[in-house]
Amino acid sequence: MRTLISSAFISLDGVVDSPGGEPGYRNSGWTFKDIEFVPEAFEIKGREQEEAGAMLLGRTSYQAFSQVWPDMADFARYKTLPKYVVSTTLTDDDLVPNWGETTILRSLDEVAALKETEGGPIIVHGSAALNRALSDAGLIDRYHLLVFPLLLGAGKRLFSTTDKDAQKLKLVEHEVYSNGLQKQVLDVVR
Repeated sequence: MRTLISSAFISLDGVVDSPGGEPGYRNSGWTFKDIEFVPEAFEIKGREQEEAGAMLLGRTSYQAFSQVWPDMADFARYKTLPKYVVSTTLTDDDLVPNWGETTILRSLDEVAALKETEGGPIIVHGSAALNRALSDAGLIDRYHLLVFPLLLGAGKRLFSTTDKDAQKLKLVEHEVYSNGLQKQVLDVVR
């Protein structure tokens, strides 16, 4: 069974909305505004690319990342990985031709089936709504969180507000950096 990893830049109050400067959000670009860049804090992002066997995205994140990431040297490894997009509305004609193999999945059941296949970990970037649905369905195995020392208030959240049984997490790796960022790698305890 493949490990499904949710990777996120997240504020201390759980917001994941528009970390890279996407338009339409009041605090857009919060990951680099007023936060000193400390390269070692982002080591996990390079490791994710090297260790991932596939990438899973929701429609909105796919549409944003597929316009930028295919031509960025920082994300070159992702070009060679199989990509899966969970969407009920996208068609094959909506997929970009320059980002490698991409498959559209129509349901969380198809994500569960993908986890049963052979291959390395499946990494989820962005995709707030998809992350919440995956968590509620019990499909996420690990979280890679870079927690920023910010309170953003409103915005898309990583975690669901669904009334459900407590889900225990085990901290397996952590570090605090000079700029206040915290790396938290947490396994979901089953």
